[in-house]
Amino acid sequence: MGKGVSGMLTGVKFAFLGGDARMIEVARCVSELDASTVMVGFEKADVSFPDSVKVAFSEEVLKDADVIVFPVAGIDDEGRVPAQFAEQPIMMTEDHFAVINKKTQLFTGIARPRFGALAKRHGLALVRLMELDEVAILNSIPTAEGAIALAMEHTEITLHGSACTACTVLGLGRCGVTLARVLAGMGAAVTVCARKPSDLARIREMGLTAIPLEHLGDAIASSDVVFNTIPAMILTSDILARAARFCVIIDLASAPGGTDFRFAEKRGIKAMLAPSLPGIVAPKTAGRIIAQTMVRMVQEASSSTGG
Repeated sequence: MGKGVSGMLTGVKFAFLGGDARMIEVARCVSELDASTVMVGFEKADVSFPDSVKVAFSEEVLKDADVIVFPVAGIDDEGRVPAQFAEQPIMMTEDHFAVINKKTQLFTGIARPRFGALAKRHGLALVRLMELDEVAILNSIPTAEGAIALAMEHTEITLHGSACTACTVLGLGRCGVTLARVLAGMGAAVTVCARKPSDLARIREMGLTAIPLEHLGDAIASSDVVFNTIPAMILTSDILARAARFCVIIDLASAPGGTDFRFAEKRGIKAMLAPSLPGIVAPKTAGRIIAQTMVRMVQEASSSTGG
């Protein structure tokens, strides 16, 4: 890795492979710290930074990079790289992983099984940023704001007022905690469903209604809006059969989500999969959150190797 000065990224070469507006903000941040950047899959984006160039995808890009930044969603199990601004699809094959230098740092938001397995097979260090508390907790703020904005857009009632609206949050992870707190702060009647006894205790400590996950059907039956944060099939047809037809479901789990969308549509329930809200509602904030942690980790790696 190129040798930089304290707090800077001088001489460090970043390759950004696809992504959305969040990655543009990350690239802007590292460019301001004097890194050089190559942008793959940004042909349609009107962006320009000092010491930055848009290039076509090639093995040379991968070979020459000190840091490779993948989209928040990583790559799918067929090797496709999500690229909102690309003119041509980007595909990562095993041959591409094979040419990456073992000292190159790889960053992604999440990694599906095949992505993680390929990186491990080729001895590459892959950082899953969304598994780090410092990223995931802060990222939960734009996620919660975006989810609530969706709920307000697709309902005909206010979220404020316990006599008016019942909001149910599924899961008490990083996103679930933030979402429940913000909803409660808005004056909504909030129920949180969780499995662990410790989580149920925390929900009650927060002054909210706690319901064990095995009683999810009871919670759904009285819900106006349901926010799912659990990355598993939780809202099955049996559960959805108990929901009111006016109920709105906002599924924040990674694709394919935790909702039986086919049955929801059949029943007339409005259900939306929205796993990348920060990139839609607050890409600059979300990008800066990612950049802050990434820059710290790159600088620490550079210091530990003497540049």
